Amino acid sequence: MTFAKILPILLLTCSNVFMTFAWYGHLKFTGKPLWAVVLVSWGIAFFEYWLAVPANRWGIETYNAAELKTMQEVITFGVFIAFSVFYLGQQITFQHVAGFVLIILGAAVVFRA
Repeated sequence: MTFAKILPILLLTCSNVFMTFAWYGHLKFTGKPLWAVVLVSWGIAFFEYWLAVPANRWGIETYNAAELKTMQEVITFGVFIAFSVFYLGQQITFQHVAGFVLIILGAAVVFRA
């Protein structure tokens, strides 16, 4: 696999880590005012954009837009599962895994074209 194929995947993975914290990290701080967690989340998302936009800009040279979006969604599941278990301390059930697997199988269809 060439650097041009790997770089978008790495950048999308890193951007997903930031976005997952922006969207779900505040759930550990439910006692904080909503306006405060929105501002913090917005600040975290700023850095996510600095990774996602270049990932897609450079990635379009190797992948089409549907493939980039599909990669992003599949990466999101992996990041979210790790985040949910290790940061939020929540359990992933068989139903969660089965649902994610079905969506990933759908993603595989995109890359078979």
